[in-house]
Amino acid sequence: MSAVNDTKFQFAVFLLTGLPEQEDMHLWISIPFCFMYVISIVENLVILFTIKTEPSLHEPMYIFLSMLAVTELGISIATIPTILGIYLFNSREISLNACFAQLFFIHSLQCFESAVLLLMAFDRFIAICNPLRYASIITLPRIPKMGLVFVLRGMVIVFPLPLFLKRFRYCRTNVLSHSYCLFQDVMKMACSDISINSIYGLLAKLLIMGLDSLLILLSYIMILKTVLSVASSKECLRALNTCISHLCAVLLFYIPEIGLSVIHRFGKGSSPLLQVFLGYFSLLVPPL
Repeated sequence: MSAVNDTKFQFAVFLLTGLPEQEDMHLWISIPFCFMYVISIVENLVILFTIKTEPSLHEPMYIFLSMLAVTELGISIATIPTILGIYLFNSREISLNACFAQLFFIHSLQCFESAVLLLMAFDRFIAICNPLRYASIITLPRIPKMGLVFVLRGMVIVFPLPLFLKRFRYCRTNVLSHSYCLFQDVMKMACSDISINSIYGLLAKLLIMGLDSLLILLSYIMILKTVLSVASSKECLRALNTCISHLCAVLLFYIPEIGLSVIHRFGKGSSPLLQVFLGYFSLLVPPL
C-alpha cells in the first residue's frame, strides 16, 4: 500500500481498453476490426499501385490522392496492431515508450491528413475558380515541396507532445480510455500539473486542424459562389460533382476528430462508450 500511495510511484506500463463491459464479446468484435484492417490496407495499396502504373493518372489530383492513401496506411499500421491485440489475445499492456511513440505517429499522421485534405481543397478551388491558371499554379514539381512543408509542420508541432509526457510521473491510474494511445488520454494519467501541456495540446489542435478546416470551409464558400454564378445548371452540377468525394472525406475526418477532442477536454460526464466509438470512427473509417 505504501508504494501505491507514494506520489513518486511510476507505472511501467499502461493498460489499453476495448469496448467497456463487452469483454466476453471481444473475439467476435475482432472480426469486423480484422475485416476493416485488411480492406484498408488492400484498398489503399491498390490506389497507390494504380496511380503508380497508370501514366494518365500522373496528375495533381491523383498525386494528392496517393498522399492521402499513404497517410491512411500509416494510421492503420500505427493503430490496428494494439486494437487487434486486445480483441484477439487480450493483450492490454503497452510500455510507456511504446505508447509515446504510438501517439506521436498517430497525431503526426492526423496532422498530415488534415494538410492533404487542405491541399485537395486548394486544388479544387484553383481548378474551378481559376482554371486558366491551374496548370501554372498546381505543378507536379511543386506538389512534393508542399507536402514536405506540411510534414515538417506536423512533426515540429507534435514532437513536443511525447517529450512533455516523458517528464511526468504516472501515479493515479494506468488504464487508458482507448485501444491505442492519444495525448489527451495519457496526459490525464499524470499526477503532475498538466495545465500548460493541456493548453499546448489545444493550441496545436487549433493551429493545425482548426486552421485547416477553416481554410477548407473558405475554399468551398468560394467554390460555391463561383459555381452558382455559372449559367448552365449542367455545368454547375458537373463542377460540384468533382468535390463530392473530397467533401465526404473532410466530414468523415473532422467531425469525429473534433467531437473526440471536445469530449476529452470538456465532457467529464460523457459516456465511455461514446468516447470509444468516436475514437474508432475517427481512425478506422476514413481509411475505408
